[in-house]
Amino acid sequence: MSVSPSPTPTEAVAEAYSRMAAGQEAAWICVVPVEDARARARALEDEGPRGRPLWGTTFAVKDNIDVAGMTTTAACPAFAYVASTTAPAVQRLLDAGAVLIGKTNLDQFATGLVGTRSPYGVCHSVLDPASISGGSSSGSAVAVAEGVVRFALGTDTAGSGRVPAACNGIVGLKPSRGLVSIDGVVPACRSIDCVSIFTRTVADAASVLSVLSAVTTTSPGSSTPRLGVPPADSWGLAPVQAAAFAQAVTALGSEAVEVDLTPFLEAGELLYGPALVAERLTTIGPLLAEDPDAIHPVVRQVVERGLAATAAEVFAAQHRVADRARAFAPVWDDVDALVLPTVPDIPTLAAVEADPVGANTALGRWTNGVNLLDLCAVSVPAGTRPDGLPGSVTVVGPSGADAAVAAIAARIARPRVSLAVVGAHLTGLPLNHQLTDRAAYLERTTRTGPAYRLFALDTVPPKPGMVRVASGVVGAAVEAEVWSLDVEAFGSFVAEVPPPLSIGSVELEDGSVVKGFLCEPAALTTAEDITAHASWRSWLSR
Repeated sequence: MSVSPSPTPTEAVAEAYSRMAAGQEAAWICVVPVEDARARARALEDEGPRGRPLWGTTFAVKDNIDVAGMTTTAACPAFAYVASTTAPAVQRLLDAGAVLIGKTNLDQFATGLVGTRSPYGVCHSVLDPASISGGSSSGSAVAVAEGVVRFALGTDTAGSGRVPAACNGIVGLKPSRGLVSIDGVVPACRSIDCVSIFTRTVADAASVLSVLSAVTTTSPGSSTPRLGVPPADSWGLAPVQAAAFAQAVTALGSEAVEVDLTPFLEAGELLYGPALVAERLTTIGPLLAEDPDAIHPVVRQVVERGLAATAAEVFAAQHRVADRARAFAPVWDDVDALVLPTVPDIPTLAAVEADPVGANTALGRWTNGVNLLDLCAVSVPAGTRPDGLPGSVTVVGPSGADAAVAAIAARIARPRVSLAVVGAHLTGLPLNHQLTDRAAYLERTTRTGPAYRLFALDTVPPKPGMVRVASGVVGAAVEAEVWSLDVEAFGSFVAEVPPPLSIGSVELEDGSVVKGFLCEPAALTTAEDITAHASWRSWLSR
């Protein structure tokens, strides 16, 4: 499968620069001159798409990854250099016909999960200017979420390929360690660094990964995988984030089982301890010694922890990670993949400014352990919180299970449909199982707008019928539940709806419109008008 580009490379380039002009300037550190990008597009059109699976597809690269002739800054001007060669990962994309648009902003030296630690500006979530974009691959995520490019490369050491995806409602794929070359990447912690991929869909991310890697990963496996989820008392999520994650777990149905993830969490807690932070000094150490003020103050505060670590402490931390890995390994005897929260919350920019280290620590709770334990992961959107920010989950699997993890993530990320029910499908009533059997979950209990009348149809047993009244006719608000189903489940549900009932559009009391049960007016000639009860449940208990 290949990423589907715009009709021509030239049109894709024109769209990219148009969207960039309307987007966040802080997302970009260096932009390819538009004439150079157009020339690249024209050359691709002359050569044709044959043998180029990414022909004409626009992309961006985090500015800690080398592109020959372009400056690599790692978001630190004092560190900047002009790259003499192109990182192998980027070269594979260019050879596949992709068009580079520019290099993106990041938390300096890829040290941070917040996206606020850069002298080149601060990105924000595309869904809320007051909320963080997530880091360290902040600009890459924003460039994709704003539609400037079809995909972007980031890096991921502690979660930098997943946290920004969660904050911006897109997909973040972190491959198994070693699957994609990290040559030409400014190291954060070279022993666990990965190149990551941001896209709008899991299918696109998997397509890009297939170009980046010369290694074939495992097949998708069972259509009914065993999925592990953390016990609710271990989530540590803000209420709105917990509600979104709970809905996602409910949607998994019987496939989900609780598993003890204590070793995973304990491993993650080691990542920013002094002993493992010391590895970051292999990159930052010389500049820290020569010109400490050139380093962002929060980044400097983090990496200076490593100065106190002794060699013995470094080895002890590595031994502790290995011990936690052994303790965690048996989880794969019980499940094929884990479904975890991506972030505990999406903090505001103000909250991060007030407590930069504390906010960063909280964001890494469910991401820090992945690379240390040599796992692969895909973060995907999972519903929308009441405040309009995205919910998200991450599917995690053992090393080499990238294809299986992507397949599970794609299923979770499928579009969902909200369905209003007013009768026998309400919770506790006889047909509710037709929803729960399809892994539907209850979004909310509400009422319709005041433009409906409710009838008890002349059937055995009786069933309700609701109709929208004409303008000027007195109606009422009717008790309703809104259930969420994925598109495939919704289709099979609709196929079972018998006449005279049908599925149409129903307005709710808050003015929103969802799919819902309606009735053909011809069936009402012998029906009893029960609108005064304003509830099928109330009429049944009369």
